[in-house]
Amino acid sequence: MATRFRFRLEALLKLRKSLEEEAQRKLGREMALLREIEKHIAGMQAEHGRTLDTRRAPQGGVVDLEHWRAIERYLVALERRIQASQAERHEAEQRVHQARKALTEAHQAHLTLLRLKERRQEAHNLEALHEEIRNLDEIAVLRHRFNTQLQSLSPTEVNP
Repeated sequence: MATRFRFRLEALLKLRKSLEEEAQRKLGREMALLREIEKHIAGMQAEHGRTLDTRRAPQGGVVDLEHWRAIERYLVALERRIQASQAERHEAEQRVHQARKALTEAHQAHLTLLRLKERRQEAHNLEALHEEIRNLDEIAVLRHRFNTQLQSLSPTEVNP
């Protein structure tokens, strides 16, 4: 009887699978952070647009210079925060890129080991098939010898 297939690197295969899953989770977290930063930037840009609209005074109307200066200071601060957030978004995009690269590498490492397991299992199955064929051939030869020996016996030898 053929032995059961046992892949000696099964523990390593499981480890690589878990590393791939961890890389997927990390990529998901990084992408979620990037979406949050982009949402924050979009909100600040919308606020910037609304603030610009409040700066407009009706034609021929009175302009409050103190209020105008306060709006300008707020716009400058808002623009700085937008720029800082854009730099943060760029860093987040880099982290997403690195996480994608790490996921690709982890996936390739897992698939490589998985393919090795499949090849070894196919080789094991082929060897088991060859062993079974050898056993069947041996049984056929023994059966043939037994049948020829029975035929060569004389009828007196069979019935004493």
